[in-house]
Amino acid sequence: MNRRELLAGLAGAPALRAAPAKPRNVIFILADDHRYDAMGFMKAQPWLRTPTMDRMAAEGAHFKNAFVTTALCSPSRASILTGVYAHKHRVVDNNTAIPKGTVFFPSHLQKAGYKTSFFGKWHMGGESDDPQPGFDEWVSFRGQGTYLPNKNGLNVNGKHVPQKGYITDELTDYALDWLGRQSKDQPYFMYLSHKAVHAEFEPATRHKDMYKEAKFIYPPTMVATGEMAQHRPKWVQDQRNSWHGVEYPYHSSLDIADYYKRYAETLMGVDDSIGRVLGALDKRGQLDSTLVIYMGDNGFAFGEHGLIDKRTAYEESMRVPMLARCPELFKGGQTVNGVVSGIDIMPTVLAASGVAAPAGLDGMNFLPLPQGQTAGWRKELLYEYYWERNFPQTPTIHALRGDRYKFIRYHGIWDIDELYDLQEDPLESRNLIFSAQYQPVIKEMRERLFKVLEETGGLSMPLWPDRGGQNSLRNPDASKGADFPPELVRRPQRP
Repeated sequence: MNRRELLAGLAGAPALRAAPAKPRNVIFILADDHRYDAMGFMKAQPWLRTPTMDRMAAEGAHFKNAFVTTALCSPSRASILTGVYAHKHRVVDNNTAIPKGTVFFPSHLQKAGYKTSFFGKWHMGGESDDPQPGFDEWVSFRGQGTYLPNKNGLNVNGKHVPQKGYITDELTDYALDWLGRQSKDQPYFMYLSHKAVHAEFEPATRHKDMYKEAKFIYPPTMVATGEMAQHRPKWVQDQRNSWHGVEYPYHSSLDIADYYKRYAETLMGVDDSIGRVLGALDKRGQLDSTLVIYMGDNGFAFGEHGLIDKRTAYEESMRVPMLARCPELFKGGQTVNGVVSGIDIMPTVLAASGVAAPAGLDGMNFLPLPQGQTAGWRKELLYEYYWERNFPQTPTIHALRGDRYKFIRYHGIWDIDELYDLQEDPLESRNLIFSAQYQPVIKEMRERLFKVLEETGGLSMPLWPDRGGQNSLRNPDASKGADFPPELVRRPQRP
């Protein structure tokens, strides 16, 4: 390893590699709120089907330890496009505008002669659907958009047009139309960013009720007490009875099982979309030469720890599906164990395209992993989430997720931190924060957490003016406020 490669590795950025002889086409497909195990071959729910995702795993690589560094739509999407943590790009919630001067990686591809395109949910910078720098073709909608046509319609290259049908299908139609207009010798990057499977879930007509009779398997950690809820923080127990809890989900009487089944039906549209993209590449004779990457922008809890939705540092929230297919670059049918993340998409796409990555990235090029080159790869990943006034039940979180242990630190709340041995306790049911045996691990991971934050400029808290309303109600007929952990309760000492 030469000096430049060593310095790049220490900085967390990929070492520069020689450009390939021919620029490689890349298609990146992003789904919303798709949790890591909601794929047929994962068998989390034995009845769930995703035939195209299963095909991608069989013909490509499944990155089983893929994560986002912030489990929230806008921050995650900004990290994908910039290759840095949220505390650097400053899009820390779903209301914050994109800071002026932010450069998204497709701009680098344009300079290298690529045609670039974006189709779907942008959801950064408020409600705007205006075309963004770095994309030659643009199709988007305001905010979250809707599954079925609405009055706002779509923004197609700066012109507002009606939305004609089901959004997952229509975005795919636009994407394949653009792909069909590219000449065979024109390198391209296509970003297909689905609204699905964001709530409120709305499956395509062809998929409605396909899982109506399926039996949902409830997560063991949904319980409030007992062996599957050992040393659970007070704030987590309190969140059971909140907008993001199983006892008062979205301030309603929503049934978690029915909710998941509707989610799975909506996901089928995304699976169909991926299949259509692969089919179009096959017809162009570019299926095996094109790098196709699929991932989710964050996970989603369906009752784990008594919670729903995302934001937390638990596996169901921060862990996402990631699949990649390109037989010319790596063999198919393999499972990659290395810890990868959304911040790695930018350097990976640039490397595949033969474009040098700029300095200062937090992500790394993950293409060496499915090629069997694991030396020098990260052993742990920083996670961060900043308290939102709109959803005040989840505190500011910093976590370090390693190969075996996960350390979670909470900020601005009177409560306890968490440590989990993911090898012995993959469901994160036994918080080891008070275990004498694990105090050295806790001390070391706490120190490393702050070292990563310091090295990446993350020791100051982003703060923005209040925007929007609050979802802060509690159900008087559900759980009351939790007690403090007994380890924090002591009688007064005599003077």
